[in-house]
Amino acid sequence: MKIHGPSIGIGAAIAGITVFAIFMMAGTGYVNSDNTTKTQSNDNEKFQMNLLSDNTSPILGSKDAPITMVEFGDYQCFYCNQFYHATESDIVKNYVNTGKVKLVFKDLTIIGQDSINAAHAAHCAQEKGKFWEYHDMLYNNWAGENTGWASSKNLLAFATQVNITESDFNACMSDARYISIVKGSVSDAHTLGLTGTPDFFIIGPDNSITKIVGAQPYEAFDEIFKSKLKT
Repeated sequence: MKIHGPSIGIGAAIAGITVFAIFMMAGTGYVNSDNTTKTQSNDNEKFQMNLLSDNTSPILGSKDAPITMVEFGDYQCFYCNQFYHATESDIVKNYVNTGKVKLVFKDLTIIGQDSINAAHAAHCAQEKGKFWEYHDMLYNNWAGENTGWASSKNLLAFATQVNITESDFNACMSDARYISIVKGSVSDAHTLGLTGTPDFFIIGPDNSITKIVGAQPYEAFDEIFKSKLKT
């Protein structure tokens, strides 16, 4: 099992931030730690962006928000749960609800089978327009890694709590209707070189991308959002 170690450095916000600058008309570039810039082809640019735009949740927020934040997470992950409770609500209040940022979630299921089942369940909930309600339900019922809180029985109970019928939910889960999305998202994460959760990619109005590694504090996200809104 892969360990979500990159999440540990919560206080080391600056150390967990990498910047990629994508130039839509002149190929792809990114700024290295030594401040040099490398360029790549437009084909690679499209490939890179597809890794962030494919196999995602529905958008939370306005589709016209100038900034997109993509989270790769695992519903069993301790640090993903910590981010949800300590930081996400402030991002939603200050940036999503004000139309400045939109959120999408991508699955990186690294802890166990319950992680895969929970991820699939959230996509099943979207059949009733309940993805983000179910996403919140999962984190609000988090009880450790591989402790059984995300069992099939509990996943069904969470579905009924967001007003999805047992028959609809069970049919979706039994058919494994969205397992290709879950597996596709994990494959995207591996192509990006991700090995831990949570990881974030913040895409600005100019298509520049900033990567944040781990459950960094709100201030780290706030600083990046403000910088990108100035572009």
